[in-house]
Amino acid sequence: MKNLDTTQLNDEELVSKIVEKNDTHLFAVLYDRYASVVYNKCYGFSKNKEEAQDLTHDVFIQLFIKLRTFKGKSKFSTWLYSFTYNFCVNYVQRNKEKKKEKVTVVTDQVKDDYNEDEIDDTELFELKAGKLVKALEKIAPPEKMILLMKYQDDMSIKEISQILDLGDSAVKMRLKRAKEKVINAYNKL
Repeated sequence: MKNLDTTQLNDEELVSKIVEKNDTHLFAVLYDRYASVVYNKCYGFSKNKEEAQDLTHDVFIQLFIKLRTFKGKSKFSTWLYSFTYNFCVNYVQRNKEKKKEKVTVVTDQVKDDYNEDEIDDTELFELKAGKLVKALEKIAPPEKMILLMKYQDDMSIKEISQILDLGDSAVKMRLKRAKEKVINAYNKL
């Protein structure tokens, strides 16, 4: 049997081979490519190294099980980001210690003529970093995550809408509401 040069395979080809052969050795290659990215996302939710390591491990176990559900409609890295995000949100919502915050139900029906320029970031950028971290802890995990996607990961509205499977206007409205909540939480500190 000819050895496969995994460094020549892109993510989508690698995933296809893993699914085709149910190959744990090939999955280890995928793990090596994305373990630090997944860990950083998990750490963003847990703020605890050991918990983030456990979450990363759990994400990859579930990923191996669910890998065949990847259909290639987006880049694998985008799909994995969404997978990790959803896993962590579910974890946080199940975690009794962190379930003190109530998740706000936001309607996806918003005006289509909502303009991105109307989202004023000035107030958000003027907040002091240490106090901002405390304010972020006070808002619900989905609201915190959408802000981190936009400002920490520097994602566009279009990228966030793909990952969250929402319309652009719904993402803009959620960002606006999340910013308002974090500014209110900040001002109460």
